[in-house]
Amino acid sequence: MANPPTTTPPVANPPPTYAPEPEPTGPLSFHIGNVYFTPIGFMDFTGVYRTHATGSGIGTNFGSIPFAPGFTDATSELRFSVQNSRIGFRTDAIVHDAQVIGYMEADFLGASPGNAAVSTNSNTLRSRLYWVDVRKGPWELLAGQTWSLITPGREGISPLPANIFYTQNVDVNYQAGLVWGRIPELRGVYHASKQLAIALALESPEQYIGGSSGGALITMPGALAALAGTQLDNGNSTFTVPNLVPDLIGKIAWDPGKHVHLEIGGVGREFRIWNPTNEQTYTASGAGGFLNFNIEVIKGLRVIGNGYWSTGGGRYIFGQAPDVIVNADGSLTTVGSGSTVDGIDIDSASSPSAVGGTCMDAASCVGYGYTGSPNSQNKSIEEWTLGFVHDFWKDPKFGGLTLMGQYSFMRRTPWNAGTGPAEAHQQMVFLNLRYTLPGAAPAMGNY
Repeated sequence: MANPPTTTPPVANPPPTYAPEPEPTGPLSFHIGNVYFTPIGFMDFTGVYRTHATGSGIGTNFGSIPFAPGFTDATSELRFSVQNSRIGFRTDAIVHDAQVIGYMEADFLGASPGNAAVSTNSNTLRSRLYWVDVRKGPWELLAGQTWSLITPGREGISPLPANIFYTQNVDVNYQAGLVWGRIPELRGVYHASKQLAIALALESPEQYIGGSSGGALITMPGALAALAGTQLDNGNSTFTVPNLVPDLIGKIAWDPGKHVHLEIGGVGREFRIWNPTNEQTYTASGAGGFLNFNIEVIKGLRVIGNGYWSTGGGRYIFGQAPDVIVNADGSLTTVGSGSTVDGIDIDSASSPSAVGGTCMDAASCVGYGYTGSPNSQNKSIEEWTLGFVHDFWKDPKFGGLTLMGQYSFMRRTPWNAGTGPAEAHQQMVFLNLRYTLPGAAPAMGNY
C-alpha cells in the first residue's frame, strides 16, 4: 500500500525575515531648473593655548608677539571658539556652452561683539568669498571677492579653495610669511593646455603703512601725521584712501604631471598722496615677484616652496610689512619686503629688508627700520610649524569628521631693540574638531 504524501504543517507565527535596507544615496547636490546648488561649510570647535597672551583671539597677530616685561609676556592664554565655522553654497550651470560657477563662503570671524564670552557669545558673520566665474573653451573670466591671484596654488590656476595653498594650519591667520589675500578682483585666464595656464588680474588696491594684524606702523613726519588713516591705510579699514589704480598681478602656472606644480608671477603697484603743507602731489611705483612649487617626491609626500620679494608689496604678506614710508618732504619711498614658506612639515618666513628714513635727531626720525626706530618695527618674523590632519571619515553622503592639530614656535626680531630684549618668542598649540557638511558639486567639466 502506498504511503500517503507528507505535508509540513503551517507555522502559526513564522519568524520575520530581514533584508538589508538599501544604502542611502544622499544628494550630492540639488538643482532648481538647470542650476545645481551645493551646500558648503563645516562646524569647527577650536582650542588654542599660547605661552604669551596676545589678545588676538584664535587668529595670531604675527607681528606683535609680546616682548618682556609685561603682563602679556608673563601670562599665557587659553580660549575656545567656534568662529572658524563656515557656511555657504556653490552654484553650477551651463549657459550657452559656457560653464558658470557662483561661489559664496562666510565665517564668524567678523568684528567681535562687546559682550563676547561673558554670559553669551554672538560671533559676527563675515564674507570670505563671493565670486562668479565663467569658462568657455580655453578662456576664463572671474569677478568678485576671491583668493588673490598672488596666493600660491596647488594645481593650475583656479579660484576654488581646494586648489589654493594656504596651508593646513588650524590658525585662522595661517602661517607667518604666507603671501595671500581675499580681496575683490577681476581676473582673466587663458588655459593654453591642460598643463599650462596664464592669468592676469586687476585687484582692489590699498596704500598700506602698517597697523593691520599686528603689523607695525611707519613713523610719520609730524607735519603729515594726518595722512595716516586718510590718504594712507593704517589698518583701520578706512574707505578714504584715494588709491590711484588697481594692483596688476600676472601668473603663469605649469603642471607637467600630476605630481608637479610650478608657478611664477609678479605684481605692479602705484601710490599717490597729496601734501597739504605745500599742495604738491607725490607718487611712487612698487613691484614684486614670486616663485612657487609643489612637488610630490614620493606618493603622499610633497615638498613645498613659496618665495616672494617686493618693493612696495608688504600688504600681501598678510600686512606684516608696510608698502611705503612718507619722507619729511612728503615724498614716498617703497618698503622692501620678502617672505618664504617652505618645507614638508616645517615652514619659515621672514621680512628682511629695511628702508631706513630721514633722521636729524630723535624727534625728527621718520620711516621704517631706521636707527632708533620703535621695537614694533620688525626686521624678521619667523614661524616653525608641525601639524597633523586626521579624517575619521569623509563621504559626500554623510559629511566628514576631522581632527586637526598644530604646534608653532615663533620668533620676532625688531630692527632696533633699544634697551629691551633683542627678540620676542611665542609657542602655540591648536586643536580643532571639524564636521564637514555632506555634499559634492556635480561633475560638469573643467574644474
